[in-house]
Amino acid sequence: MMETAQNLITGGLMIIGASFTLAAAIGLLRLPDLYTRMHAASKAGTLGSGVMLIALAVFANDQAIVTRAIAAVVFFLLTAPISAHLLAKAAYAAGYRLWDNSLHDEMAGVVHKPAPADPEKDEEL
Repeated sequence: MMETAQNLITGGLMIIGASFTLAAAIGLLRLPDLYTRMHAASKAGTLGSGVMLIALAVFANDQAIVTRAIAAVVFFLLTAPISAHLLAKAAYAAGYRLWDNSLHDEMAGVVHKPAPADPEKDEEL
């Protein structure tokens, strides 16, 4: 009886995790610009993989596997949002444009974009 409940909980968590991962994949395909795609990948992808790792921890009967799964969830939660933020900031500084229908550019004036290249100066070199 205990094993049946464990299997049901594991199955439910895997379906939830797969749903979040599917939402992240659809977001990567359908969202209009780099920044919203990165948001979908980092938030929904992290949550989906984290829930699937928790399903692994529920299913496993080995303490080492449970510990590694929980450590991986913590690692994902600590690194994915930070790396997505830094990549988006670097993309903005490199000049990747926001979606044309964006209402507000909160980074304007905060991140300095490089000046456009001067073709006349390049010819002198």
